[in-house]
Amino acid sequence: MANYDFFQNKACEYFPCHQGADPEKFSCLFCYCPLYCLGENCGGNFVYLPSGIKDCSGCLRPHKRECYESIMAQMGQVMELAKKP
Repeated sequence: MANYDFFQNKACEYFPCHQGADPEKFSCLFCYCPLYCLGENCGGNFVYLPSGIKDCSGCLRPHKRECYESIMAQMGQVMELAKKP
């Protein structure tokens, strides 16, 4: 098993930051989801609030070790968004 695809910070005052998450399997590696900027194309479990803000509080995708590869596979889309026009 790789060591780069999982990280925990149990000393964090918010750990685990999602209700219902299994603390033993909760990864903090993507504390802030790198796919948030993909909007509807992130692949996670989110809702849009009436204000238009994307609410990811129900999403555990970036916090699961088994999702590391699929998240990294989408990083090309994130890099495209960040390209200089």
